[in-house]
Amino acid sequence: MFKNRILDTFIASTFVVAFCCISCSGKKEKRPSPLVVDSIQVENTTIKIEYSSPAVRKRKIWGELVPYGEIWRTGANRASFIELDGDLVMEGKKIPAGKYSIFTIPTDSSWTIIFNEDWDQWGAFNYNQELDIIRWNIYPQKSSFDERMKFTLDNNALKFDWEELSWSLQFEPKL
Repeated sequence: MFKNRILDTFIASTFVVAFCCISCSGKKEKRPSPLVVDSIQVENTTIKIEYSSPAVRKRKIWGELVPYGEIWRTGANRASFIELDGDLVMEGKKIPAGKYSIFTIPTDSSWTIIFNEDWDQWGAFNYNQELDIIRWNIYPQKSSFDERMKFTLDNNALKFDWEELSWSLQFEPKL
């Protein structure tokens, strides 16, 4: 009798665990800002970028969701980051191999693009300007509409597109 109760409890517990596993393994809810990882090999240098891709979702992006004149993590969730396994020249400036967060300061006409040594951080809450390794001042271009923010790596540029705005940084490996 006691053995039967233990066996019944074991069988019932097994069914409960199996049901929970099957229920949880179904289609997972999509993240509002999915994680994107991309990489490219340029000669002897591997360039990797990781970021969370927010969507427009009928919101005003520039000047509201992303305020003008304030530091932005250039994505959602964790700060976006770029990793280089070799030295690289971007827009004429040498960047040593390493991992760097990508921050920006957008305005209505120009942006400051920042690579910062503190690559592993959430948002821009702990941004420290003293850890910037490089800054560029660029002028974004009007572009076709992109619902999701994206970075694109190709053989000669890191490109950014979101909403109706784009910019790029040209690069070459440091030989």
